[in-house]
Amino acid sequence: MDDARLACDLGADAIGFIFYEKSPRSITMRDAVAIAAQLPDHVARVGVFVHTSPVEIFRYIETVRLDVVQLHGEYSVPAIEQFAPNQVIAVARVGDHFRSTELEHLQGRVAAILLDTQKRGLYGGTGETFDWQAALDAKAYGRIILAGGLNPDNVRQAVEMVSPYAIDVSSGVEAKPGQKDHAKLQQLFQNLKDYREDWQPDVKHRFPFGA
Repeated sequence: MDDARLACDLGADAIGFIFYEKSPRSITMRDAVAIAAQLPDHVARVGVFVHTSPVEIFRYIETVRLDVVQLHGEYSVPAIEQFAPNQVIAVARVGDHFRSTELEHLQGRVAAILLDTQKRGLYGGTGETFDWQAALDAKAYGRIILAGGLNPDNVRQAVEMVSPYAIDVSSGVEAKPGQKDHAKLQQLFQNLKDYREDWQPDVKHRFPFGA
């Protein structure tokens, strides 16, 4: 709760809850409910899922009161279309052979596409960046959320080059997996202040999508 509260105080528009048991950042539904209930109304609750069935995801949406779902893994178009377009973030992992045309089937079906670094056996939290030119090319298919190895040292460069819809940070501001380093978190937001001049406390901004 301390990590979530600090992120909100610093200006986070959304807080993510990872419901993937194999992740070192995994959280139980019970703990997610407790934290989500204490978040400010203007901060979106994002559920992160890996290969979870839509039926099960809807149970989490209702119980945790999630605003947005972030889908890792292979989800078919019919599965994606079970959700409202403005509540879905689709995830694409970028490796050496990535081509932006792979995202064409997502255009118009999701609120945003999160690009993360491809690493065997991992779904996020790699701590590694990818060639950000891929993110520029991907903009042809929708809003881009940039992830993958972002930290206080490189976030300005990333934002200036890509100008993404949003950024997603995790390992780059951690003391250890699942525990934020508060100094790093504060430095990250300090380094982003020039790009967030219109941000005001207690005002809903980019999330949920379409707000």
